[in-house]
Amino acid sequence: MSNTLTGIAASAGIAIAKAFVHEEPDFTVKQKEASNKEKEVERLTEALAQSTKELEEIKQKALKELGEDKAEIFSAHLLVLSDPELIDSVKGKINDDGVTAEYALNEVANMFISMFENMDNAYMQERAADIRDVSRRVLGHLMGIQVVSLAAIAEDTVIIAHDLTPSDTAQLNPAVIKGFATDIGGRTSHSAIMSRSLEIPAVVGTKQATKTIANGDMIIVDGIDGDVLINPSEEELTTYKQKQQQFAEQKAEWAKLVNEQTVTKDGVHVELAANIGTPQDLDGVLANGAEGIGLYRTEFLYMGRTELPSEEEQFEAYKEVVERMEGKPVVIRTLDIGGDKELPYLDLPEEMNPFLGFRAIRLCLEKQDMFRDQLRALLRASAYGNLKIMFPMIATIEELREAKEILADEKEKLKADGVTVSEELEVGIMVEIPSTAVAAPQFAKEVDFFSIGTNDLIQYTMAADRMNERVSYLYQPYHPAVLRLIDMVIKAAHAENKWVGMCGEMAGDEIAIPLLLGLGLDEFSMSATSVLPARSQLSKLSKEELSTFAQNALLESTSEAVETLVKKHYQ
Repeated sequence: MSNTLTGIAASAGIAIAKAFVHEEPDFTVKQKEASNKEKEVERLTEALAQSTKELEEIKQKALKELGEDKAEIFSAHLLVLSDPELIDSVKGKINDDGVTAEYALNEVANMFISMFENMDNAYMQERAADIRDVSRRVLGHLMGIQVVSLAAIAEDTVIIAHDLTPSDTAQLNPAVIKGFATDIGGRTSHSAIMSRSLEIPAVVGTKQATKTIANGDMIIVDGIDGDVLINPSEEELTTYKQKQQQFAEQKAEWAKLVNEQTVTKDGVHVELAANIGTPQDLDGVLANGAEGIGLYRTEFLYMGRTELPSEEEQFEAYKEVVERMEGKPVVIRTLDIGGDKELPYLDLPEEMNPFLGFRAIRLCLEKQDMFRDQLRALLRASAYGNLKIMFPMIATIEELREAKEILADEKEKLKADGVTVSEELEVGIMVEIPSTAVAAPQFAKEVDFFSIGTNDLIQYTMAADRMNERVSYLYQPYHPAVLRLIDMVIKAAHAENKWVGMCGEMAGDEIAIPLLLGLGLDEFSMSATSVLPARSQLSKLSKEELSTFAQNALLESTSEAVETLVKKHYQ
């Protein structure tokens, strides 16, 4: 029998190959006085230039193979390399303290990393990972350390690492990198997201893969159940090769559903849509046969730049998406930025608890010039397809009314200027705050649709930051309290003949799908790669049978009890 490690299934599939243990070089820097300060600043400048050249090449490769959304990570890295606050601090340390470039860089980078890691939100913690990744690249050049390029691997391999940085993951060639396993990470980490884009089986968060696995060990990465088998027996190899074959056959079956409607076993049509971040994500959406866009996150238009995007720039991006979707619904969320996703040029105050702070609609209602530009761009784009506008983070009826008034005002101005605007434009809200779910009967009278944002709804309901490992056990999508809130929202909408979608991770979850169908959810929106598996699953389920089942699930007392119930009846 093999030694088996258990982690988090981050990307589905089975990988069988020999291990390559990707060890981080030793970047320990000792304090050392510089004999020539000017020479040290020159060395730093040269290392920054070399790193910039490498990152530009990696970014172009990512752009070609992964799309703009994923390549944005390297735009962020390039911004770090040219960040005057960081670079000037390093140069200042060289000149003021008379130390070497590598010592100055290491000290300053560690200060920034520590500062960002201690901020209690995911976006800032990702910035810490970016600075760590970039500073190690520059240190490699300064210290003459040859960093092993994963792009150079030429034979079938499973990568074993403490963690994979975005730079590492972008270099993986799916033709030879069959899978990977890491010590740390979760389903929403950079490496997990990119592994799903590359369709490489991955298990993250095993805690001890690098301590347990040696170079050359035969490894099975089970990205379906989250297991990593070390030196499996012949019997286990045979079993997993069969499982691998079954998964390949399953994918081939799913592929046949690309041009099909999503219809349940009892003939009920539900809409399967996809979530996107940029127009470049549309290739994956169309290739996977999504019936619409359930969430277009507009934040990417605003991030990784030094000023707000113009109305014209936004209009072109929105127009491209609605045109390419050829009349299928496209739900575009207005700017959801603030505390946890910072825009340096907005100069927002630092907040103790950004997830409960000045963000999303709260920010837009205060910074109305910015909001009106976005609404005008959306209204203009509405003439080119089936565009729907969605406001995020709505907590009160007053916020909704104010946002709708501003929208109506801009619509009238455009029409007065002779600009064509859709007269069938639907306006909805994201339901991600528990109070909004509880007040859904009132909101349903004033919106055209709801879209439930479960990622935030769950963490707000359970009072548990989903990025905090110590309380991650409380991030429970199947908890009866969460399900009851979802049930309240759906009932309230249907009482007013309005439709309800879901754009959180839960919409593509195979345990949640039977429950959501039974509760009456009209639209499921998910990552593009989840669309076909969800369509296949829904075709085997009866909505009528599930309605009683789902109501009974609401009466359970724990998340585990609900999960057991679903597995027993529907998996």
